[in-house]
Amino acid sequence: MNSPVKPTREQALAAKAWPFEEARKLLARIERRRSAGQPVESVLFETGYGPSGLPHIGTFGEVARTSWVRRAFEAMSDVPTRLLAFSDDMDGLRKVPDNVPNAEMLRGYLDKPLTSVPDPFGTHDSFGAHNNARLKTFLDNAGFTYEFASSTDYYKSGRFDSALLTLLQNYEAVMQIVLPTLGEERRATYSPFLPVSPKSGKVLQVPLKEWNKAKGTIVFEDEGTLTELPVTGGHVKCQWKADWAMRWFALGVDYEMAGKDLISSVELSSKIVQALGGLPPEGFNYELFLDEEGQKISKSKGNGLSVDEWLTYGTQESLALFMFQKPRTAKRLYFDQIPKMVDDYVAFLESYHSSETGAEQKLENPVWHLHAGNPPDERYPVSFALLLNLVSASNAHNRDVLWGFIRAYAPGASPEANPGLEKLVGYAIRYYEDFVKPAKKYRAPTDQERKALEDLAAQLGKLGDERDSTAVQNVVYEVGKSHGFEPLRAWFAALYEVLFGQTQGPRFGSFAALFGCAETAALSGRALAGDITA
Repeated sequence: MNSPVKPTREQALAAKAWPFEEARKLLARIERRRSAGQPVESVLFETGYGPSGLPHIGTFGEVARTSWVRRAFEAMSDVPTRLLAFSDDMDGLRKVPDNVPNAEMLRGYLDKPLTSVPDPFGTHDSFGAHNNARLKTFLDNAGFTYEFASSTDYYKSGRFDSALLTLLQNYEAVMQIVLPTLGEERRATYSPFLPVSPKSGKVLQVPLKEWNKAKGTIVFEDEGTLTELPVTGGHVKCQWKADWAMRWFALGVDYEMAGKDLISSVELSSKIVQALGGLPPEGFNYELFLDEEGQKISKSKGNGLSVDEWLTYGTQESLALFMFQKPRTAKRLYFDQIPKMVDDYVAFLESYHSSETGAEQKLENPVWHLHAGNPPDERYPVSFALLLNLVSASNAHNRDVLWGFIRAYAPGASPEANPGLEKLVGYAIRYYEDFVKPAKKYRAPTDQERKALEDLAAQLGKLGDERDSTAVQNVVYEVGKSHGFEPLRAWFAALYEVLFGQTQGPRFGSFAALFGCAETAALSGRALAGDITA
């Protein structure tokens, strides 16, 4: 592994990759605070998680993206940074998720804080604790540096008491900000404070009868009884937009991202922070992930991909790259994204380590951000797409056989020398079996294609052990042109539809060089005989 590339401050300030653009906003924020005579001891980044459902891939994306901005900021400034992964686990369970066991049991705990709801999986003290543990396990395995925070702990320990009293002191101002954004029916019952019922333990959504600023209490009706509770000590939970603002105010959050669907909520919470006398954080609005049907992915629905599902078929680096690229563009998050992201990562890694890539260009390369300035110096002589076709053509579903082809193509390659490629071999076998093989649709060649395939088999046979993919590709080109394919891409489409039962694939010459020219010629012969579809 190479030494980390630590940019100079000037290089970081000039870098154009989006994490550096975000970091410069934070640098300007610090300078404004210092100009106003405010001390700046550290910069606090926050990510929020609602544990009403299992952690999904969007949660990972928010932590990853925030971490990249944090790293970019650290390249510009010596001010210490912290990243707080905050779980809103005191929120009431408002509906039962679709993707958990024992759903019927959960229905008896609706409206209770998530940390007071039994764990339907039976592994933790509560549903909130279970989902928090799932989140922390993944963040730990991904190598993120963060501090975990529980809403329940912060409310009950008194960590939020001062901010809650400030919110109570500014009750009317907060109501004036929020009420115009609500419908008539909701306005009649809204309060920024949600009392936790002493009778039922539920987080109540009820209007307040009184609010006593001097005593620090609120009065509300609980099952027909007027009840007074302090706003401190975990007796209340704020409505989420007020809660978001209160948290920013209490902790002094400097930076927090949010999805595009929360732009209006960010604006509202920012106004509340200002009403409390605080400064809203800097932020970034990213686009949402969509499932196979183009719908927004949801924790409760469990649609789209989970982190575990992605990592069954692709590398963690490929997942991170998916998060890094075009964060302001809505992207379809489904299994067919994985092979492309795996190969894009390999291409970026190769470019990063190229002798022609300067220090400034390295900062624009996603792998600098994905690996905290220290990408592994590893080589991938074979792409993921080629591995998928190799599994298909060879019908070899174990690593040893596949490595035999790889060693013939790239002498010196081995699982020990290329551990990243060794992982890809396993991923390719699983991905092929579960997604590629079931979708294959072979077809018989046309008369024109049959003559061209016979010619190609003969020409490949003459190449013997040729492993130069460019030389092999040139032969494939010439065969296609000599048989009148126009445009020439129709020839390559025919190769993949007839030989592989799919509409596209990697560079055919690269595949034939990897699989072997003689083996590819034999594959063409089997296709002509109709043996592949059989």
